[in-house]
Amino acid sequence: QVQLVESGGGLVQAGGSLRLSCAASGSIFSIYSMGWYRRAPGKQRELVAAITSGGRTNYADSVKGRFTISRDNAKNTVYLQMNSLKPEDTAVYYCNAFLAAQAMAVLMDYWGKGTLVTVSS
Repeated sequence: QVQLVESGGGLVQAGGSLRLSCAASGSIFSIYSMGWYRRAPGKQRELVAAITSGGRTNYADSVKGRFTISRDNAKNTVYLQMNSLKPEDTAVYYCNAFLAAQAMAVLMDYWGKGTLVTVSS
């Protein structure tokens, strides 16, 4: 089995910063990409940022210039540095990994349980 464990959420004032971490463990052969999604109250889940094993990144327009995703391939860990936070960033943030659990296995999506980020105005 594969486990994704997030940490780093919490309450912060607008303009502040938080850093999220997510470590993948268990039966992992190779990870193609890792990333962060979020679901705000009353809204659908959306991509925040993703990074491939080669370091290629993708960001939602709403967070470009404020959030930075990074990855430690040796530790199977992804980070999300969030600066200049806004109240509209309030959401549950979910870690995602697109990986193969075994050699020759199909790539699949795995998800963490989520961590709450609350930005007060």
